[in-house]
Amino acid sequence: MVFLSVGTQKQQFTRLFELVLNCKEIENEKIVAQSGYTKYDSDRIESFDFTSFENMEEYIKNADLIICHGGVGTIFSALKEGKKVIAIPRLSKYGEHINDHQIEICEELENEGYILYYKEGESTLDELVKKSRNTEFNQYKSDKSYLDILRKEI
Repeated sequence: MVFLSVGTQKQQFTRLFELVLNCKEIENEKIVAQSGYTKYDSDRIESFDFTSFENMEEYIKNADLIICHGGVGTIFSALKEGKKVIAIPRLSKYGEHINDHQIEICEELENEGYILYYKEGESTLDELVKKSRNTEFNQYKSDKSYLDILRKEI
């Protein structure tokens, strides 16, 4: 199962859904999405707006791959479960967020070997899914000092 999460921002994030639906590498996978305030109808994606933290943890535990926005809550929840993560940062130029801080978060986590992230115009989601299957990611261990470094970077 592939689990999608767009977080709780009020801005629409339909771009994530469009990228996922156009991804041939996961066309035969079950896809479940936490869609938040984003309104997107699809026969291929089972979705819900919001749920409890416990339910989100269950979806993450049951997923083989997490594709999500660039927010730390979703990413770190997935990393704590040892899941493969592809992050698609929300971009201000599309009105998906008020700024581009999610790019900074994703760059840092990818540089540290924890995730892959979608860089518009540089790679396709298909390429990233394929790469994720053959990549050994660093295992995240909760470490306050790492979070302090990350906060300082952003």
